[in-house]
Amino acid sequence: MAAGRDLRGILFLLVAFVGLVVVWRDLRYDFTFSNDMRQAEMARRKEVVTSTMTSVAVQTQTEFVTEVVQVQQEKATSERASAAFVVLTRNKDLKGLRETLAQLEDRFNRRYNYPYVFLNNEPFSDDFKERVKSVVSGECHFGLIPDEHWSYPDYINQTRAAEAREDMAARKVIYGGRESYHHMCRYESGFFYRHPLMDQFKWYWRVEPDVRFACDIDYDPFMFMQTNNKKYGFTISIKEVPETIPTLWNTTMGFMKEHKHLIPEKNLMDFVTDDKGGYNRCHFWSNFEIGSIDFMRSEQYTAYFDYLDRAGGFFYERWGDAPVHSLGVAMFLNKDEVHWFDDIGYFHSPLWNCPKGNANKKCWCLEEDSIETKNKGWSCTLNFVALPGSDA
Repeated sequence: MAAGRDLRGILFLLVAFVGLVVVWRDLRYDFTFSNDMRQAEMARRKEVVTSTMTSVAVQTQTEFVTEVVQVQQEKATSERASAAFVVLTRNKDLKGLRETLAQLEDRFNRRYNYPYVFLNNEPFSDDFKERVKSVVSGECHFGLIPDEHWSYPDYINQTRAAEAREDMAARKVIYGGRESYHHMCRYESGFFYRHPLMDQFKWYWRVEPDVRFACDIDYDPFMFMQTNNKKYGFTISIKEVPETIPTLWNTTMGFMKEHKHLIPEKNLMDFVTDDKGGYNRCHFWSNFEIGSIDFMRSEQYTAYFDYLDRAGGFFYERWGDAPVHSLGVAMFLNKDEVHWFDDIGYFHSPLWNCPKGNANKKCWCLEEDSIETKNKGWSCTLNFVALPGSDA
């Protein structure tokens, strides 16, 4: 009898320890939450830990050990897409990146174990690699960006580019004076999917350091895209800062005029144009996007990127990858091929996409903070929803 009591006591302490580890893991980034967010998330965690302790307290010793293993490392589901997370990052981003990855794993990937592709224009340190591997369940691939993808092509006048950066910095154009930012926008617009490490995949999910995932994702977004013939998915859409793209629309119109044969009659141009046919600056915020690599490598998108690249706006102006991707999607896809992930709670400073109604019960974000609710004048998401077509 005494041995039985001792065993039960040990089992209880082990389960309590597992619960404390789960709570501690998430609390290390809780300091940024508002009070309401923290209270909602802690209530969810308490429910999970209590449920786990109750369910295992009546199990035999063998069953209990099995349950602990399942809590620590869940096996991947049997059916997975050919997909990976892709992360453009640097060694100095490690802290914010690990916090983001811990959330992404907790909310989704611990159940699916999708791999990660980390890309950098400089070699990753061994410390970076080890610390990243320690917080993810999927296989990690670390890639160095080829010099030709992160440099000036020979048709760019570097003196003019430097003068343009100085001018943008003086006018306080956001990130306009940062040379590395121009290279990043060009790379994300037309090269990340060409890296050899991406050749093995059909789908990508873009992730950045310091973003947050606020809701349990209890299905596979990759498989959703694949099963429903989607090509591009987003969480947030907003209007671009006009000073960053003064000639992007006219350049795009020039491409459309010269490449009419590439543009299908059924497209999504109504999303990026106003009632008079002008550019409304709406774009999908590409720091979160789930997309088809085949689409990004398609003849039509490749032709569009090459046309823009020759025009020089990535260096003479501050064209971002978000409006470039979005204009490509608008020209070449239709609404049935694009999906708003309204059920994924996502934060990239300073904007939220937060689920509504019953879907919010598995989240710690607040419905009223979601960009399409909080600032309808800046958001374009409801414009997308109102367009003809199905987004199932």
